[in-house]
Amino acid sequence: MPLIAMENLRKVYLAGTVEVAALEDISLTIESGEFLAIMGPSGSGKSTLMNILGCLDVPTSGKYCLSGEDVSSLNRDQRADLRNRKIGFVFQGFNLLPRIDAVQNVELPLIYGRVKKSLREENAEEALRLVGLSDRAHHLPSQLSGGQQQRVAIARALVNKPEIILADEPTGNLDTKTSEEIMVVFRSLNQTQRITFVLVTHDSEIGEMTDRKILIRDGRIEGDLRR
Repeated sequence: MPLIAMENLRKVYLAGTVEVAALEDISLTIESGEFLAIMGPSGSGKSTLMNILGCLDVPTSGKYCLSGEDVSSLNRDQRADLRNRKIGFVFQGFNLLPRIDAVQNVELPLIYGRVKKSLREENAEEALRLVGLSDRAHHLPSQLSGGQQQRVAIARALVNKPEIILADEPTGNLDTKTSEEIMVVFRSLNQTQRITFVLVTHDSEIGEMTDRKILIRDGRIEGDLRR
């Protein structure tokens, strides 16, 4: 059974009285442990697809199953629970709180999950270790480089031990050298922790570092390339 299975998925938005199809006839499977990119130009539908993959939105029609569970049939609270158990998110803008240190930023998902303080600290420190930032645990975001801030954001995504990490333009704010370093972190986590990585990007160089590229244009998949 694939980790992710989409069948004839469609997403339509209303612009006034006009229907606008953001996604059309998306059928896609992703196996556990894959390292792939979803690529396409601005307005292609890749962000809409990521939102559905991340249980942040639901399709208008079609089916989306995550670990065998039909996400399309779940209500908002059930989707939130599934999202918290299965998925970690990394964004272009880091989204760190400026007045708390790295380990406290990483702890945030555990606070929301009402995990005990002693266990929160232990898990947050372990996540920072996995991204090579143990020595920066008590630094504020302003005391960290852009690459280090993104590592903190990755550690925060890891702290709930997700099966999937969805990364939306994760290197968009970084220079080329730092982008390559972040991709090395992603690859290492994919190989050592067996986490499935789905990177949403328009950067062809980032796409070339993955094992598989899903190409999307005008809301449709136009290519599925494997190395």
